[in-house]
Amino acid sequence: SSGINAEYGHHQGNECAPPTDIADNENSANRRALESDDQAPHTGPEDPDRPPRGYEYCDHTADIQVHSWGVDLKQAFEECCVGMFGYMTDLSTVEAKDTFSLEADGQDLESLLFHFLDEWLYAFCVEPFFTPNEINILEFDEVNFKIKCEGYGEPFNLEKHPQGTEVKAITYSAMQIKQHEKGYDIYVIVDI
Repeated sequence: SSGINAEYGHHQGNECAPPTDIADNENSANRRALESDDQAPHTGPEDPDRPPRGYEYCDHTADIQVHSWGVDLKQAFEECCVGMFGYMTDLSTVEAKDTFSLEADGQDLESLLFHFLDEWLYAFCVEPFFTPNEINILEFDEVNFKIKCEGYGEPFNLEKHPQGTEVKAITYSAMQIKQHEKGYDIYVIVDI
């Protein structure tokens, strides 16, 4: 359980920009190269060039905001998690050799998203330091707020995987789950 002190509904840090550091690898499968000087998010649902699912990083003071989307909640959650890992290492160097399974639950969609990401962050932070390059939600219970999922990847290895920016924690700050006619957009700020 969690104490939610979030202000839902407004997006702090609305300038989405190309990822920096390790996350700037143009080979990362789901990341779009974003180049524009305007101040609005670059991959809103109205963007005709936006792929059906994906993620990007948005500017936020001292932290990073992961913006993900998909045609349904399942895809948007999966992309958000992959986006978090893409900030920690170059996912094109991660091979889908192993499968790691986990479950998460919450009291509502926001807490489910928080616990889903937090469980995956924990899997990365302890043995075997599992790093997925793909997440597959097998069961998504939107009524009881439960997820069963698998990640495909391998243990993190500094000799093989470049070290990006460490994600220290998931936050509820400015967390948003938005539904629209083309699917869902998610915004999550992670503490780096």
